[in-house]
Amino acid sequence: MAQQMTHATGKRKTAIARVYLTPGDGRVIINRKRSLEEYFPREAHRRAVLAPLALTERLGKYTVKVTVKGGGPTGQAEAIRHGIARALVEEDADLRPLLKRAGLLTRDARIVERKKYGHHKARKSPQYSKR
Repeated sequence: MAQQMTHATGKRKTAIARVYLTPGDGRVIINRKRSLEEYFPREAHRRAVLAPLALTERLGKYTVKVTVKGGGPTGQAEAIRHGIARALVEEDADLRPLLKRAGLLTRDARIVERKKYGHHKARKSPQYSKR
């Protein structure tokens, strides 16, 4: 019998993560070759990635393979977190209320606002001169 693999997509800002969960030894492989510690040197990013597994008490039970692109480190870490949470729900629907309550299934829709013409940035206008 072939191993059961669950697939889900997570998004945050401009980062997109494709997550594959297989029953395994708890390793996290990012972009085919790099480990979690190698890809995310910051502890906060590693904690964010593992949050759904820690919350559902499944930390050493799955091998997580991730392909992530776009955005910066924080956006990528949170996109992976979103993808893992969605994959866990696909695997076991009973986890949905727990993950939903923790806010891990909600797509964070905040993205950078575009720059408008006549402005220095998205909202900053040139200094107003009365005369």
